[in-house]
Amino acid sequence: MSSVVFLDLEEQDRILVRAQLPDAVFLSCRKAEDIILQCADAEAISTFITTPFPRDVLSKLPKLRLLSTRSVGYDHIDADTCKERGILLCNVPDYGSHVIAEHVFALLLSTLRHIREGEDRVESGTFDYHGLRGISMKGKTIGILGTGKIGRRVARIAHGFDMTILATDQCRTLELESLYGVRYVALPELLASSDILTLHIPALPGTEHFLDSKAFASMKDGSVLVNTARGSLIDSKALLSALDSGKVSHALLDVLEHEQNFEENKKLIRHPRVVATPHIAFYADDSMKNMCTDSVQSILQWKSGKKPDHVVHPLNVVCDLPPVKR
Repeated sequence: MSSVVFLDLEEQDRILVRAQLPDAVFLSCRKAEDIILQCADAEAISTFITTPFPRDVLSKLPKLRLLSTRSVGYDHIDADTCKERGILLCNVPDYGSHVIAEHVFALLLSTLRHIREGEDRVESGTFDYHGLRGISMKGKTIGILGTGKIGRRVARIAHGFDMTILATDQCRTLELESLYGVRYVALPELLASSDILTLHIPALPGTEHFLDSKAFASMKDGSVLVNTARGSLIDSKALLSALDSGKVSHALLDVLEHEQNFEENKKLIRHPRVVATPHIAFYADDSMKNMCTDSVQSILQWKSGKKPDHVVHPLNVVCDLPPVKR
């Protein structure tokens, strides 16, 4: 067994890894017992969000010294245990915030301009535009909940569409205000004023069901909701009620609250005004390449005795705005 193991890596991405780490081993195991058995001799592991590393797994990998996740988030890894056991935890700080922001507008444009319905109509032999009147981006108010890397990219694209841009966050990015005319507002104003609301906050205990029945009730009538962040941010039952009442005109979801349980999601997915994609916002050519490149870089730096550039550590952020409350 090589001391370097890559988990959940597609064949087309393995070529890049082999060029720099020819002795790396590629495995597809995700179950705890399989990881413990097959990675027992691994000193460095590159993984993805699909494979959790809780305490009971990490404690049974005695040789592990570096764990690199090919993602920004690392909530699938017990960071405290890594610290206790002297395991360097690395991530990919920005593999492709632009591709997720692009997916926001792919969902918006394809839905609000009736691309799927138009294609179906033409393929059926009916070349007729009646009933497919779309909604333009220009002049609409987009509300961005969370202005981290992805939220900032969304603002940049929205500015190109001549949209009015509102944002809610505890931390202001001054360049967004000066370059793109973003106006930071409190959450109630964001919900009440946005024609389109797009979510870009992390999944934390305090953000679970951030959009609940109370939040939906305060939203603008007929608003459009986009979620490319995490499914747990939305109370699915409350969203269904908001769709049925017309409070939300369309829900464009790349993530779901119950992604591993279709039965739980069935009513929402099959709602006529819901468009759902299978968590593909991140999944593009250059973003996947960046994931591999950064992960390989962390391993190579560690192997050469250097501290990797992308070791996870708390950021030094000054947040001078009031807390974001529901």
